[in-house]
Amino acid sequence: MASGFRGRQADVADLVARARDGQARAVARLISLVEDASPQLREVAASLAPHTGHAQVIGLTGSPGVGKSTSTSALVQAYRAAGQRVGVLAIDPSSPFSGGALLGDRVRMQEHATDSGVFIRSMATRGHLGGLSWATPQALRVLDAAGFDIVLVETVGVGQSEVEVVSLADSTLVLLAPGMGDGIQAAKAGILEVADVFVVNKADRDGADTTVRELKHMISLGRREQLGPSWRVPVVKTVASRGEGVGDVVAAIAAHREWTTAHGELERRRIVRASAEIEAIALQTLRDRMGSFTGSTALEALASDVVDGTTDPYVAADELVGQLTT
Repeated sequence: MASGFRGRQADVADLVARARDGQARAVARLISLVEDASPQLREVAASLAPHTGHAQVIGLTGSPGVGKSTSTSALVQAYRAAGQRVGVLAIDPSSPFSGGALLGDRVRMQEHATDSGVFIRSMATRGHLGGLSWATPQALRVLDAAGFDIVLVETVGVGQSEVEVVSLADSTLVLLAPGMGDGIQAAKAGILEVADVFVVNKADRDGADTTVRELKHMISLGRREQLGPSWRVPVVKTVASRGEGVGDVVAAIAAHREWTTAHGELERRRIVRASAEIEAIALQTLRDRMGSFTGSTALEALASDVVDGTTDPYVAADELVGQLTT
């Protein structure tokens, strides 16, 4: 029966209606259409658009080993206890063989698997730099339209390039752990500018207070360089495996939400997010059209002109773009 469901042409309006009714299978199918760049993608986007703009998107990032999945699971539990529906997008490294997510459906969060108010999906980066799948913005749109109050986006944890998460999130948590040199690494990687909330996890370990002091010192230096109102980034200590400090993290996220709403920052971030999504779609459309020009007479003629010196590559590129967009 499952294969029949996958094989037949999906009725997008029906899928969206069932997703909004809380049917996890319909939500999963819509995200699959996004990941597979289905021909129905434009119809999906049009059907989702009137229902979006309500979910609070929270990004979690940090080096491997700091406890991102454990912290994500603890946040899911806290938000569920408050009666909110929670979606989780766990962005994993791609399998070099299948292109799928190596960590599957996130075994470490399976305690929530039977909760109908929680939806967890692993997405492969498929070689995309920045720690996020190219399809993540559209998958966020699916979860938003499906009525999830909170969407947690957990990134791979690949270092400096994963700061891209900030462009997707309303609030970004940067997780660190004592004894890993994370305070210094945060400054080197530019993560200081990414964080809306710093979370020092595994705070029962030696060195936790030192890590907190280092972070607060770096934050104070950063604030001296800023003009006008700015968010004072809090540093919260947690032991996520025991649920300790998670309530403080939720409170810090709520305070950040209130601040961004009051100062127009939430709207600005969402406009930036939509702008990036539009640009990505436009570029992909051009790449698709470009594929039809590869090896074509028109492209070869332009290349020949460049080789002969009768034109330069910039003029040739402008002419190519003109042909692609007419």
